[in-house]
Amino acid sequence: MQRPDNFESLLEAYPIKVANFEGPLDLLLFLIRKHEIDIQDIPIALITEQYLEYLELMQDLDLDVVGEFLLMAATLIYIKSRALLPRPVSSEEGSEEDPREALMLRLIEHRKFKAAAELLHERETVRSAQWGRPDDRISEIAGEEYEPELEVDLFSLLTAFQAVVERAKQRPSMALPIEQISIETRIEQLVARLSETEACGFEELFADASSRADLIATFLALLEMIRLKLVRVFQDGSFGPIRIYKRARPVDAPTPIGDPLA
Repeated sequence: MQRPDNFESLLEAYPIKVANFEGPLDLLLFLIRKHEIDIQDIPIALITEQYLEYLELMQDLDLDVVGEFLLMAATLIYIKSRALLPRPVSSEEGSEEDPREALMLRLIEHRKFKAAAELLHERETVRSAQWGRPDDRISEIAGEEYEPELEVDLFSLLTAFQAVVERAKQRPSMALPIEQISIETRIEQLVARLSETEACGFEELFADASSRADLIATFLALLEMIRLKLVRVFQDGSFGPIRIYKRARPVDAPTPIGDPLA
């Protein structure tokens, strides 16, 4: 993905931290689930290639890719190169730790904690619906079969955004220069749109984007709205359509990054 002109000015003083959403183990689990791979039989070459593609996309978006993501990338590359090279015969071979097996054990352990956290979240959602009913408007829009446990993670959003960018490449480019929109302005526009419709499809957010810079600003605005708890994002099944729902901002919501009082 090529950066638009003056891309740095678009994100000046407006960093989005990947750590606010997911970690490197979550990305690996996402790729494993996406390809329906047995966690104990990971095709390291395929996973490494796709992990690096997602890492490159996050860096192209100027997401603050923390050291853990880069360390995992180095680990995957090491495991991949190790698998391609013949192993020397050594009497101490049995005592050497297999990095692939160590990674597999970390993933299994992380998946257990992630499943437990999702179960607790699901129970909390059910309890809230029974007593507080904070999401009545969402239920009315989505219908009785609405499943709140299918909340979208960062990497599903990145996958959907990749598809939007690829489709945008097929459109004829504008000959005239277009004024670059700020992320803060884009947030205001999206909030106004959701105030009218309450919910919209992921691709609808980008319908009026006339440049690559607009696409990026819209996506980063959505990430910031998620962080600020202005919206909730759900997916129909593991890889189905994504929809964005407006929510009343809770009192414990984070402060906007651009807020001078932060």
